[in-house]
Amino acid sequence: MAPLAAELGIDHAHANRLEVVDGRLTGRVLGDVVDRAEKARALRRFAEAEGLPLSRTVAIGDGANDLDMLAVAGLGVAFNAKPTVRAQADTALNVPYLDAVLFLLGVTREEIEEADGATR
Repeated sequence: MAPLAAELGIDHAHANRLEVVDGRLTGRVLGDVVDRAEKARALRRFAEAEGLPLSRTVAIGDGANDLDMLAVAGLGVAFNAKPTVRAQADTALNVPYLDAVLFLLGVTREEIEEADGATR
């Protein structure tokens, strides 16, 4: 797992790995590219690893490469997304911060503040 995901306590992460040579990005991707189809496959793997039905998953995306993942998820959220994505997602949020998704899921401000205090 990537160091940042581990540091943040994220159990599952899957992203493109960018090549760095002499401290600089080369513009190349290491390994297979995480494309539209792979995002949906990763969501399925993560759900299976946790013993969750896909109906209990949430996916958030903004572009056409997220459409398969949004369709597979129990709740697909278009976040500051292009019109095509907003039209195909279950719901859309056009706000500057991702914490709005927590409110959409029914998490209260108090619960967020309590969790935030527990991590400090």
